[in-house]
Amino acid sequence: MPTGTTRIRLRPANSSRLSFGVQVSLVLFAIAYASLMLRNAPDGHEYYWLHYVFLTICALYLGFILVHNAPVFGTQSYFEFAPGYLVHKAGLFRAKQVFAAENMSQLELLSRQLRVRLKDGDIHVLNMREVRGTRRRAMLRGQLEAFAQRYGVQLREDVPATTPTHKPRPA
Repeated sequence: MPTGTTRIRLRPANSSRLSFGVQVSLVLFAIAYASLMLRNAPDGHEYYWLHYVFLTICALYLGFILVHNAPVFGTQSYFEFAPGYLVHKAGLFRAKQVFAAENMSQLELLSRQLRVRLKDGDIHVLNMREVRGTRRRAMLRGQLEAFAQRYGVQLREDVPATTPTHKPRPA
């Protein structure tokens, strides 16, 4: 990582209908099924090559699942505070979103999202549910404050109102 940059790792948004564990277990079951079909195939079977195709597709899909959900090739989902830029990368197969500080008019830090308002009127909403853990959230908040102060970008932070967990008893 170059000097002057700070990355905050993000957990990919859980946008798939099946969880990571369920996907891996289904693919491993399919690989086991294809292997058994190859092993127990009769000698005169004409379409045995379809089992190899199915096995190859299952192995490729397993690789896709592992690369997409696990940091196999390093951190693939992150916020990066580079000199003069805020970079958001949502995953291995998604493009980076780069926001130049000179084009930003305001940063709004809400409880579940970060809104980047640009001077041309565009608003980009970044999902803050991907930042897991109180330490990472505090580090992100500190980096945003330092970034906004360094480049003269207005930072507005909406703190949710806390409600008491219990009501006082009347006397």
